[in-house]
Amino acid sequence: MKNKILIRNFTETDKEELIILWNLCGLIVPSNDPVKDIELKMSFQPELFFVAESDNIIIGSVMTGYDGHRGWLNYLGVHPDYRGTGCGRMLIEFSIQRLKDLNCPKINLQVRRSNSGVLDFYRKLGFNEHDVTSMQMKL
Repeated sequence: MKNKILIRNFTETDKEELIILWNLCGLIVPSNDPVKDIELKMSFQPELFFVAESDNIIIGSVMTGYDGHRGWLNYLGVHPDYRGTGCGRMLIEFSIQRLKDLNCPKINLQVRRSNSGVLDFYRKLGFNEHDVTSMQMKL
């Protein structure tokens, strides 16, 4: 049985362990620099960057954001050995509460086509697909 899971704010000392977790979870792609992504998050709304730990080991994470119009969930990942323990749900519920505290009216997230296996997980938590096309421009 897995031990208790604690959700807390990310700290700089978590960086190396978190990047290892993101690699295990398949969250890092060639177009993303995890060190830079962490630095950017720590410079903007660092209070909305969370990790889950058990036995002093980081087992999950979520970068939460709010732009004044909608909330966003990014880099949600749970260590493969801890999937099915409720850790992902805890991270999302923790983020939802923080966003509600900011009067955020809705939350969006994006799922890579290569990660379609998580769609049922998000649906069970109340997320719905909607008819949009996601576009981006690298700056």
